[in-house]
Amino acid sequence: MNVLDVQGLTIRTEEGRDLVSDVSFSIGAGSRLGLVGESGSGKSLTALAVMGLLPPGMTASGSIALTAHGAPPAEIVGATERALNGLRGRAATVVFQEPLTALDPLMRLGAQLAEPLRARHGRGLRGAALRRAVEEALDRVRLPEPGRIARAHPHEISGGQRQRVALAMALACEPALLIADEPTTALDVTVQSEVLALLDTLVADRDMALLFISHDLAVVSAVTDHVLVLKDGTAVESGSVADIVGRPVHPYTRDLVGSARHLESALERIVR
Repeated sequence: MNVLDVQGLTIRTEEGRDLVSDVSFSIGAGSRLGLVGESGSGKSLTALAVMGLLPPGMTASGSIALTAHGAPPAEIVGATERALNGLRGRAATVVFQEPLTALDPLMRLGAQLAEPLRARHGRGLRGAALRRAVEEALDRVRLPEPGRIARAHPHEISGGQRQRVALAMALACEPALLIADEPTTALDVTVQSEVLALLDTLVADRDMALLFISHDLAVVSAVTDHVLVLKDGTAVESGSVADIVGRPVHPYTRDLVGSARHLESALERIVR
């Protein structure tokens, strides 16, 4: 059974302009799909629609069915906020490009991580047991000195560390689907590589479905097995990573592949 099944998704503005048009895809447990496209292609809007978080004035039509841990599929399009709150965290969570959007600058990181942990394990999780659970969650995302990180505020740690904390928060409720929306774009190349490797391991260990969103085909190819290419809100090509990278059909996809190869060649020349 698919964890996420999107059929005919269309997203419109209040004025009736289509921003995403008739997009369909599905992701099974343990599968990884990359949404690729330039800025304005509709990939982030698609992720927001899956979470029921579209900005005011935008509406979604079609079907978005989420299935969490053997429960019956739940329809996102048209769902009430109460129903959506019951699905967020348990069925799906999202990690955004800038972790500060998910982190309260005035709260210690341990206190922020404690909330989804208690949502998962119950309000009875408190005191020393809660502190251990927080530090274990931070340790799982390979943060050094988890006790120190738990006591810190977001501005007191690096961008790469903040992204790991955001990832720990996203995984705290053990979701069936993880959405990663440009999670490494704001990081330098070395940290980006470390976070991608960590994400790959965490998803594999939990057999989660992954929806990975990026404008960078090379990054998507490193962590997904299938790719859907979006251009101007429309799906123009889909297939395995090997097919998309090795045998692109649509001119836009060929441009993306060419750009990725050109960048890779340039980086190799710099390294030499």
